[in-house]
Amino acid sequence: MGTFDVQAFECRSGFVYLALVHGDVAGKAGVLTRLHSECLTGDALGSLRCDCGVQLRLALRTIAAAPCGVLVYATGHEGRGIGLVEKLLAYVEQDKGADTLEANLRLGHAVDSRDYTDAAGVVCALGVQSVRLLTNNPKKVEGLEAAGMPVVGLASIATAPHARNLGYLRTKERSLGHLRPTGPPIGGDVVQAVDASQLLGTVAPRPDRPYVVLKYAQTLDGRIATSTGDARWISGESERRISHTLRAGCDAVLVGIGTVFADDPQLTVRMVPGASPIRVVLDSDLRVPAGAKVLDAETRTVIVTTERSSPEARRLLEERQVRVLVVPEGPGGVALAPALAVLRAEGISSLLVEGGSRVITSLLAGRFVDRMVVGVAPTIIGQGTEAVGPLGVSRVAEGIRLTNRCVHMMADDILLAFDVEPTLTV
Repeated sequence: MGTFDVQAFECRSGFVYLALVHGDVAGKAGVLTRLHSECLTGDALGSLRCDCGVQLRLALRTIAAAPCGVLVYATGHEGRGIGLVEKLLAYVEQDKGADTLEANLRLGHAVDSRDYTDAAGVVCALGVQSVRLLTNNPKKVEGLEAAGMPVVGLASIATAPHARNLGYLRTKERSLGHLRPTGPPIGGDVVQAVDASQLLGTVAPRPDRPYVVLKYAQTLDGRIATSTGDARWISGESERRISHTLRAGCDAVLVGIGTVFADDPQLTVRMVPGASPIRVVLDSDLRVPAGAKVLDAETRTVIVTTERSSPEARRLLEERQVRVLVVPEGPGGVALAPALAVLRAEGISSLLVEGGSRVITSLLAGRFVDRMVVGVAPTIIGQGTEAVGPLGVSRVAEGIRLTNRCVHMMADDILLAFDVEPTLTV
């Protein structure tokens, strides 16, 4: 993140606040400042029900990139001031259908009971003359100024939304006046977090499998790689940022072992501020190289394999904290239906699939895809790897039908998204 000096302040309210100070802020005006409300579940445990943890890390990176700045960590602000236990009870109300505001009210609390007097006192004690506040919440501006700390500017701190917190973020924008916590709508050049939830569609997992989104980039003539296997980079940077945004929006991202061999992908969220998903690899024989990037410690990895794999190879992976799931074999390796079922049992509700061609084809052939997102680049390469192989379709009328078209221009690329029409059973 950067280098910070940490100071603790015992406040009159009884809470201890932390100030993480970057550079020399004493006597300075317009100091970049983040007032971060305590959120154990988001900050420390990585909960996806809110955007707090991602905001905390983004704020620290942003302040570290500035000449100087302060992050004030405000304890006692859990659940907008209702405390940890009451916040967990509010989660129960949300699971019953309440939004984040209604949940507090049902429990007899105010929508927001936070006070910013202590935070203003901490910033003042550091010798700061005025702040440029890093927030989406105008109420924090009002609270600091009411407590005597001048706010000379506001810098928003948008993060890529997740399917699990999209409703929460939209409620904050709609009902609490927050400044687009999801970022601007998708379109054009992407240089920051954007709201790409329209591409994901309506996330609706089934009891026996996650909601599956198929995403790939192809040339205008339908290739996802050249005849030598080169796929970098078919699409432009803006379209690739959208891929990272979609990763941040889903519980997990899946590829086949062929993609690991060909591209050695990391499968994390790096191009936008967002949470990295669980990484899933289909590998029937456990051939994944020991040095593959998907096995690094950046985020959790799950490998789905079959009984063909070596028990010793499974043990070695598990010693590296990699989750290994064994399912039956299918015609092409891992049987997809049981693979998706065990992922759903692992708690994965939304699954982004990024390839390769065999996995894409098998999922479409098995009618396991709910949504397709395809980036089309203005490039023609001729012979190469097709995105979709044989599906056993002999008549156009038997083809997979796509509905609810969504089209966006991403710099020079075109981004298309569709729902996959479910197969009708007679």
